[in-house]
Amino acid sequence: MTRPGSMPGRVAKRALDLAIALVLLVLLSPALAVIAVLVKRSSPGPVFFVQERVGQGERPFSLYKFRTMAVANDDSRHREFVTAQIRGEATAETSDGNFKLDDPRVTEVGAVLRRYSLDELPQLLNVVNGSMSLVGPRPSLAWEVELFSDRHRRRAAAVPGCSGLWQVSGRNRMSMAEMLDLDLDYVDDWSLLGDLSILVRTPIAILRGDGAR
Repeated sequence: MTRPGSMPGRVAKRALDLAIALVLLVLLSPALAVIAVLVKRSSPGPVFFVQERVGQGERPFSLYKFRTMAVANDDSRHREFVTAQIRGEATAETSDGNFKLDDPRVTEVGAVLRRYSLDELPQLLNVVNGSMSLVGPRPSLAWEVELFSDRHRRRAAAVPGCSGLWQVSGRNRMSMAEMLDLDLDYVDDWSLLGDLSILVRTPIAILRGDGAR
């Protein structure tokens, strides 16, 4: 099997990423402009949210999203919830029944963008610059990675993705630990056909409104 870390695998995956990401950026440019205006009018602050994430080989990179939260917010409640999930201490009953925290920091416009993953469209720029792939493990924060087991840190062998097994498997209905396990399954069983299957299933997951993490 061709591995994502092998030269043929990297070339094939990169070619697919560039071709699809560039086409989508052109086709979606009017929608991106409208979303940018809505975000700007929703609350004071920048249009884009830029955050350092951990990429392939646990190297840091800047991830781009449309801003969905009020600026200068306190993320301590979110950190506590995610930490509990990584440690296996959280249940669906600790959130909204879907392993997703009801976050008061999110704006009204941001809630809609998150529900349909529209806030993640700027990550197509990450795909173009090579820091992300269309399909791969969920891009994590540095403090999250520090809580991962050695087994789960193996997911950093692959380039993080805009979508992945975690997204098309109903991510809000899954705990963080389950999502990390799916990332490992992706790394271990990668194939170009598998990536194409996930890409085909992603729009369905988005329209279902599984929401974002």
